[in-house]
Amino acid sequence: MTKHPNEPVLLRRDEGRVAILTLNRPHAMNALSGDLIDALQTEFDKLAQDREIRCVVIEAQGDRAFSTGHDLREVASTRDYAFHHGLLTRCSAMMMSIQRLPQPVIAKVKAVATAAGCQLVAACDLAVASSEATFATSGINNGLFCGTPSVSVGRNVGPKRALDMLFTGEFVDAATALRDGLVSRVVPIAELDLATMALANRIASQPPQQIAEGKAMFHRHMTMELGQAYAYATEFMAGAIQREDAQAGIDAFVNKKPKPDWKGR
Repeated sequence: MTKHPNEPVLLRRDEGRVAILTLNRPHAMNALSGDLIDALQTEFDKLAQDREIRCVVIEAQGDRAFSTGHDLREVASTRDYAFHHGLLTRCSAMMMSIQRLPQPVIAKVKAVATAAGCQLVAACDLAVASSEATFATSGINNGLFCGTPSVSVGRNVGPKRALDMLFTGEFVDAATALRDGLVSRVVPIAELDLATMALANRIASQPPQQIAEGKAMFHRHMTMELGQAYAYATEFMAGAIQREDAQAGIDAFVNKKPKPDWKGR
């Protein structure tokens, strides 16, 4: 698939309460160029202020790759340390923005995701993969250890599985990625679009403030030791119970009323 030179590197469309961001560099295996990193950051900054969108899906144009990581042609264009440090800093900031978004973010992975592309999958809150998708932190095969991808991948799959991927550069299939926690669901490729949107729309139908605050709480307590995490989660949940959305949901359950409709709230 050939991309027109004036076509944007990132596309966005909104379907109801779900924003869909499409990596649009299929000619380059959706490699994360500086322009694409910046475009993702711009959209995340907009979404952080958007109270209409309840869930975000990141997908990719083309059938060959979700993303093969950093654009090595761009990386090889200079030996300047400041350029490389700046590129990686912007990429890391973009990845961290996903965690800070109030909306859950789902990666929809049809095909290969390697290096920083695998990092992007790991940085998302959820990931739905086709049964034909494959994953790798393969920089070592090109002489470069995948340092920044190791951060999010290591936090998904644990140190030994991550280091196995990082040291060998070997690909893992979707079933292995599911087993190890790199993705949350695997479906046949023909069902990928419907399954991802069904998940996104289910999340979008839930009480939005509970989802947003719960996401932030979860990511925060995952950095704490066990006792601190329970104390923090206890304080969070005791407060959350007092909210109108929780009271409405609890009342409906206890008194066998219809579930509240949170779509318009």
